[in-house]
Amino acid sequence: MKKDELEDELRPEYDLSTLRIRKLGPGRKSFGDVIRLEPDEAGAFPNADAVNEALRFLIRVTKENRNDLRSHNRDG
Repeated sequence: MKKDELEDELRPEYDLSTLRIRKLGPGRKSFGDVIRLEPDEAGAFPNADAVNEALRFLIRVTKENRNDLRSHNRDG
């Protein structure tokens, strides 16, 4: 199949002719940090959403406990 025989569903207003893709190097776009879990940790979670939920819970509990300790130390 020749290039001009391909059907293009892209709208004409989306001109990607000047698009450059850099797969490696400093010009590469970052899509967020990747955190790798050890196998025993990963096995405790069914998916990435469950990991994020657990981490948010841990952050919230830690902050609450830290605030409770501060107020307890001021009162005592």
